[in-house]
Amino acid sequence: MGVKKPWMSYKMDKEDLIKSLEEKKFSKEIVDAFSKVNREDFLPYSLKKKAYDDTALPIGNGQTISQPYTIALMLSELDLKKGQKILEIGSGSGYVLALIAEIIGETGKIFGLEVIPALVKKSKENLENYRNVKIYKKNGSNGFPDEARFDRILVSAALREVPERLMEQLKHKGILVAPQGSRFEQEIIVIQRKTEAEFDMKKRLPGFVFVPFVEEN
Repeated sequence: MGVKKPWMSYKMDKEDLIKSLEEKKFSKEIVDAFSKVNREDFLPYSLKKKAYDDTALPIGNGQTISQPYTIALMLSELDLKKGQKILEIGSGSGYVLALIAEIIGETGKIFGLEVIPALVKKSKENLENYRNVKIYKKNGSNGFPDEARFDRILVSAALREVPERLMEQLKHKGILVAPQGSRFEQEIIVIQRKTEAEFDMKKRLPGFVFVPFVEEN
């Protein structure tokens, strides 16, 4: 998961984080989701005191939980709505799945794909009270054709290129948000499906660093 580059990290609590997101003009729905979901629940015990620092933090197995600002930005670009069907690839310990669930509500459906068994187990434990979230131990490079198509697809690890097979799993006017680029720096790209055969690159946001996409484990 990712962080804006360069960044400054300083000690924050939840109130500080919410205030920071409000100052950056994120939507009420996004700010409310961050307010409702406790980031410390998705972190190792040793890092719980750093839960609201605005930076990425390790969650084990070489993976990280993304910087809150980066997550909020990606959720904003997804333009989430109540009742949508969402896919997150590289769902880690489940923090972003919980935020999405709060935004799209009980009528929405969220599918998380994570290839690392320990994180699959942990995220299922973290999200056991979310009835509209399903998590699978699965390589996400092919998306999730069994449940396609999706209103939104979020990729939370760095890809060299976004495969066409992922874009093809979007519904009409569906949006995909993903970090794309080299090993050490990526841009967040926003793609929208225009027609059955046409996809529009809506936006490129440079200067981010995500852990690399894990194909197998």
